[in-house]
Amino acid sequence: MARPVDHDVQPPTPAPRSVLLREQGPVVGVVAIGGALGACARYGAALLWPTAPGAFPWTTLGVNAVGCAVIGIFMVVITEAWAAHQLVRPFFGTGVLGGFTTFSTYTADIHSLVEGGHAEAGLAYLAATPLIALAAVWTAAHVTRRLIAWRQT
Repeated sequence: MARPVDHDVQPPTPAPRSVLLREQGPVVGVVAIGGALGACARYGAALLWPTAPGAFPWTTLGVNAVGCAVIGIFMVVITEAWAAHQLVRPFFGTGVLGGFTTFSTYTADIHSLVEGGHAEAGLAYLAATPLIALAAVWTAAHVTRRLIAWRQT
């Protein structure tokens, strides 16, 4: 049976642009700054440990694994142990770690491996990256929870 429609109820009025900018502007700003810092760190890792054409992209795999582990630690800390400022999560979680981890490069690396005649390596990389990333997040979060619980006893 359909619910009756109340014709007197008006849809909410969108907030004026000035209110949206005042409320969301700082979030957009810290995400952008954090993203730039994270991307610079990723670029630095690629300069320190370059991947030769056709070689397995260990640096990208490592960056994604480390970034996902830090995300696991960070999320546990800010949700279970520390009352962070409202801009910490968008700055560090979305910005820095979002800019640091690079799943777009992951797909480009797979394409390069396959196009370069290394389809087996490309498929292994395709499968290994999400498994390693998920394992890194889960393990880091689990260990962080245990350390927090241990410290509180």
